[in-house]
Order: sequence, then C-alpha cells, then structure tokens
Amino acid sequence: MRFMNKPLTIFVIQIRRHLVIRLFLALAVIMIHGCASTPEIKQVAQPVAQPRLVSYALSLQGAPYRYGKDTPEEGFDCSGFVRHVYQKQGIALPRTAKDMALTLPPIPKDAVHSGDLVFFNTNGQPFSHVGIYVNNDNFIHAPSRRTGRVLVSSLKNDYWHKRFIGVRRP
Repeated sequence: MRFMNKPLTIFVIQIRRHLVIRLFLALAVIMIHGCASTPEIKQVAQPVAQPRLVSYALSLQGAPYRYGKDTPEEGFDCSGFVRHVYQKQGIALPRTAKDMALTLPPIPKDAVHSGDLVFFNTNGQPFSHVGIYVNNDNFIHAPSRRTGRVLVSSLKNDYWHKRFIGVRRP
C-alpha cells in the first residue's frame, strides 16, 4: 500500500471492512439458524393394544413359579412369564429381565400404561425382576420360589415400592 494513493487506500480499506461485515453477518445468520432449528423430539413408544395381553397374563394367575421356565405347563420365572405373555401376542422379547430393560425404551413412571413392563432391583442387581403393569398401580408377575406362583401385586406395597427402578414399553 506504500505506492497507492490516498483515495485508493481508503477504497481498499472500505472493501475489506465490507467483506468483514458480510462474513460476520453470514456467521451470525448461521448461528441464529442453528439456534432456531426445531429440537429433536424423542418419541415415546406407543403402548401396544393391551386388553388381550393383560387378560391373558391375568388368566395365568396361580401358575407355578419355576426358575428358568417359561410355559404354563412347566411354570415361570419372572422374565419367562413376561416373555411368554408377549410371545402369545406376536412380540418377541429377550429372555432375561436385564436384557429386556436394556433393549426396550424407558417410559416415565407417570406415563405407565397397562401392558408396560415394570422393573425392580430385588437382589442388589438393577433390573433383576420384571412384571407386567395391569392398572391402578397393580402388576402381575412370577415373584419367587417363596410365593410359588404367578400373582398380582401393588406398586404401593412397601417391598415393591422401595425396589422399583423403572418402566419400559415393548
């Protein structure tokens, strides 16, 4: 710029300012557009039509508890019971309570619907027990060898309330 005359120097400076301003405006538009974009909305899985599923689950009340089993004839453990009920509706689930919990989408407790799966920590391990939510804070499950059978329990029961850890929706 040493050899340029004064009006030409002013013209070059003005062009640079203009380019800097345009660059700044372009960056501002990009940043504002990024902030104004629609946020990703996570879809909560819709409940499966539940009347038949829950009716079938309730029809199995009294079936014997048998660890590792998943048929009405042999009996059920908790995940075998849930898996069997859903399988009868054409929905395949993993075999263990933990795998069900890790595979299925979580649902807020206040959005629980009939047929959703409720999970508990019954032995110091997360997702060590599972049942099927029925309604009015009740769920059906195959709790243990001690109870010996499939039965309906309340989430308000102190034992289950203290051990409740989440809801998942197949």
